Amino acid sequence: MSTGIVTGEGVLLESEAASVFSRMLSGFIDYTTYAFGLFLALMAASSIDDAVNVSQRLMDATVVVVSVTMLVVVPITVETLTRGRSLGRLAAGLRTVRDDGGVVMLRQAMIRGLVAVVEIWSLLAIPALLASMLSARGKRLGDMVAGTYVARVRGGPRDRLVVLMPPQLASWATRADVARLPDPLALSVRQFLGRATMMHPASRTRLGTELTAQVQQYVRPLPPTGTHPEEFLTAVLAERREREGRTEWHRVERTRTESAGLARLPYGVPDAEG
Repeated sequence: MSTGIVTGEGVLLESEAASVFSRMLSGFIDYTTYAFGLFLALMAASSIDDAVNVSQRLMDATVVVVSVTMLVVVPITVETLTRGRSLGRLAAGLRTVRDDGGVVMLRQAMIRGLVAVVEIWSLLAIPALLASMLSARGKRLGDMVAGTYVARVRGGPRDRLVVLMPPQLASWATRADVARLPDPLALSVRQFLGRATMMHPASRTRLGTELTAQVQQYVRPLPPTGTHPEEFLTAVLAERREREGRTEWHRVERTRTESAGLARLPYGVPDAEG
């Protein structure tokens, strides 16, 4: 299973799910900071109580409000405004993202913050630690409910797969109808091609054949008889990249032309000279 962020035609961004140790370090910094802030706020409230001698009922309400603010509202606000980068995650080079790699919004931050009241504060983070150890992406319970995970956004870059069109399939690819592949399938193909040389020959042949059968459902006509599965898969990815590049270029040109047209005065009236 991939632990990266998937976008478009199975492109894996330079981010991976954070390790349990990194999450523990990040969480320790964050929750220690929030707990220390709560301690200072309660000390301030106690000092005010000693000076003003407020009623016990008002003091109890103040404690509740301050606790909710420091343990729930502040973490949610910080995660929303920083787009998933709290103090601890910033120090550890991490970021909270959605499962699709998108930016965390208020809804996800609120779910994570509310679940943390029980998962982190009430049960001393034991459920969070167990869930992170058992999850493929190191998710705690709040992440599972919110549809998020913590990604590593700092570290050494990984080698990228360079997809080049096989010369013998270039003519076929330009005429073929190659539909957009589903993200999971496209990612599987990219991962397979990137690791094929390191695989056992039997596993390489089996997986290449299986992926070819799946990708062929999105391609018409099929490549010439006898085409090697890996060459076929490479050609499909290369052609999809080329077509998407052309589509994006035309979109940019069209936008620029329309913008230039809107900037002109109607009926060819020249601009007034300043």
